[in-house]
Amino acid sequence: MAYAALVSLTQTTDQILTNKKHPIFLPNKQPIISIHEYSIFLQAFLEDFPDKATTLEVRIGDAATEAEDTIEFLTSDQIRPSKYGNRRRNFRDLEKVTGDLDSIAADVMLIKNGAGTKTAQLIGDFFPGDSVSSSPKLASTGKNLMVGFNDDLIAVKSRLCGESSKLEVIPIFGMGGIGKTTLARSAYDDPLTMQHFVIRGWVTISQHYSAHDLLSGLVSSMKEFIKEEPAQAMKQKIYQTLIGRRYLIVLDDMWSTKAWDDTKRIFPDNNNGSRILLTTRLSDVAAYADPCSPLHEMPFMDADQSWDLLQQKVFGHEENYPLELENIGKEIARGCRGLPLAIVVIAGVLSTVSKTRSSWEEISKNINSTVGTKDGQIEKILYLSYTHLPHHLRPCFLYMGGFPEDYEIRASKLVKLWVAESFLKPSSSRSFEEGAEDYLEDLVKRSLIFVTKRKSNGRIKSCSVHDLVRDLCIRKANEEKFHRHITDRYVSDVLLERIKNQRRICIAHSYLDRETSIYGSSIRTVICFQRNASSLGFVGNIRLLRVLDVVDANFSPFILYVSLPSKLFELFHLRYLAFSYPTTIPSDISNLQNLQSLIVRSVGTCFVPLPREIWRMPQLRHLVCRSFGPLPCPDEGATLALENLQTLAVVTNFVCSEKITEMLPNLRKLGIVYSGDDCYQEFHLGNLVLLCKLESLKLEVIGRPHFRTRLNPVFPRLLKELTLSGFGIINWKDMTIVGSLLNLQVLKLRDSACEGYEWITNEGEFLELKYLLIDNSDPQQWITESDHFPSLRFLLLHSCRNLSEIPNCVGDISSLELIEVKYGNKSLVDSAKQIEEEQQSYGNEGLQLHLHSSSLFQP
Repeated sequence: MAYAALVSLTQTTDQILTNKKHPIFLPNKQPIISIHEYSIFLQAFLEDFPDKATTLEVRIGDAATEAEDTIEFLTSDQIRPSKYGNRRRNFRDLEKVTGDLDSIAADVMLIKNGAGTKTAQLIGDFFPGDSVSSSPKLASTGKNLMVGFNDDLIAVKSRLCGESSKLEVIPIFGMGGIGKTTLARSAYDDPLTMQHFVIRGWVTISQHYSAHDLLSGLVSSMKEFIKEEPAQAMKQKIYQTLIGRRYLIVLDDMWSTKAWDDTKRIFPDNNNGSRILLTTRLSDVAAYADPCSPLHEMPFMDADQSWDLLQQKVFGHEENYPLELENIGKEIARGCRGLPLAIVVIAGVLSTVSKTRSSWEEISKNINSTVGTKDGQIEKILYLSYTHLPHHLRPCFLYMGGFPEDYEIRASKLVKLWVAESFLKPSSSRSFEEGAEDYLEDLVKRSLIFVTKRKSNGRIKSCSVHDLVRDLCIRKANEEKFHRHITDRYVSDVLLERIKNQRRICIAHSYLDRETSIYGSSIRTVICFQRNASSLGFVGNIRLLRVLDVVDANFSPFILYVSLPSKLFELFHLRYLAFSYPTTIPSDISNLQNLQSLIVRSVGTCFVPLPREIWRMPQLRHLVCRSFGPLPCPDEGATLALENLQTLAVVTNFVCSEKITEMLPNLRKLGIVYSGDDCYQEFHLGNLVLLCKLESLKLEVIGRPHFRTRLNPVFPRLLKELTLSGFGIINWKDMTIVGSLLNLQVLKLRDSACEGYEWITNEGEFLELKYLLIDNSDPQQWITESDHFPSLRFLLLHSCRNLSEIPNCVGDISSLELIEVKYGNKSLVDSAKQIEEEQQSYGNEGLQLHLHSSSLFQP
């Protein structure tokens, strides 16, 4: 990963050269200046050769890595001298790595000047011939992927909604990448299916599953009906929730009959047409659940279907495309041998090259030269997609392989990790986080990862990686020593020595119950997914650690109430820290002067107090917890102490003084909750308007009615997302204050946030609003006009027991795509149906109506 190493090296040297308070003492800064200049020069070189992988690139990566290790060891030794007495690096090593970079730069100049034979020796085409192991499940890539499978969808839907009243298991069987999961998802999300079943649940099982995780997945997918329960109570709770109701459960990616045996007893036969949809690659597993139920086997696509899918994935819904591409396009489609995954992936490659015959012929040649037999064809196509990735996306893509199989990755977490890893180049116009979001969207467009959820504003909320793609990530990561998985149950000294020089380790199902002897290690990242660990003592020995993510690890009960280990706060280079302790954060946190993200998953309802020293962390960008305690007052005389902080959520009883707003000049996302009985505390929410860069605000009130009288918020003008929840924060007659926010795109009103009888909107309000949710906070009457919401796309009305109807003019909003009514009264549902019927009579087929008729509120 030469490019990633150079970007990281550039940021490291830049910080030393521009930060006068940097702790490293240099008798001569010239080596750092030279290293900084070489790293920028070599980045530009790699960007100029996006389609070449070179033997020189390996040298560049090794030299950049050695240079950064040397610099960071020197820094670490000056802050915390090695207990061994001998240092891993000294200042002479800086001269050596500078010489190495100088030699590489000279060879680069030869290449740029086209120096004949020397150039030919340094640059060579690369296309891997190895195959990766086959794994199940086709990535869900949108509606277009069902091209050619309409008959399959109709067949599955007819079985789901058929007349048989007994509980039926419907197995979908086929090879990996054939489209089983996509077919199941399309049937699961179909409006007819949604209306037919009272409860729907989805869980992905995979090869390595545990009964606990399986049950937890089901509970999570049905959280509307089931609250979180202790493990021993989940089976009973699921059974009690399903009994008497018509339900649909999807068991996706089942690899063993044991998985069915572990779950079948929690699915009651209510004799009301309930269904279980099961996807698997194994015919014996498909037949095992219900031997009398016929298998639905997924076929390969024929040539026409393959071309139709490729055409739609590359050109979208455009009817016109360059005719010169049709023949070569059909040839490429045929080369995918009827497998949808291959077509989708190669379409992602074609979407990024010029729409010319010569470009497509180049792609076709690569396919024809590597796809010889059915075995290994997808692996070769996946490798092709990797070689077409630009350099800046490759480390981000390989990073996805560090997560467990079928892991749903939160985009916000992934973005923070990429930033902490220094994968992104700085930009004068965009933040690192915004650039990372662009990278993520780019990988989605290339069909290398798929979106599992999107936020109300349309951005990616979570994503995942198809198993075949994950195999590619792991294989390439191992080849390039990018990261290493640890799956051994117990970590031995032999294994520790083996991983000592790895850059990143991902730990699953391993016990780390002792301090490890890996002093001098170059490990930069430790991410734990294991279910058991008893201490964090081992991390103090990894001196260059940048990322420590143990938020998914389950610690022993006695550890939960013990302070974080003191060695943790000696990790000067740490940038990302995520853990699950319900503990206080000690004042030593301020020793982590490079920390960017502090993420705490608190246990239960307790809040996590913040120390005053939090204001002494100028690099901090994200402070995230379910419930932080009140933000402490800063030290006297402190200015711009948290000038880089972008996220503060969720903080309790936030006092928004002018002093605080001055010290949070770049805050973009704020989550606050007011809880307690103190009606005399002044919170100064009128000063929220001084947070001039704030884009997202969540404000929740929990407490007695008089508590709200102390709030009186004034919202920043640039606000894009606003969520209000609890106890009459605003009156409906005052909603013009919210409507006047010119950039507001998402508005969520929950749990009696608005009080009053009538909501009257005015022209010129809510000009950019695209998403409106009213959840248990409805007026009795809503008076509006269609031009009062000119950009509205989604209208969701949940638990609206007072509102008698949706104004008929809402249906005339040209941008409106969806009206959803859940837990509404009958008259509200009838008005929604009337709008739909009227719009259909006008020929407007674009408006969808989602009615949860089974959950009507009965007064």
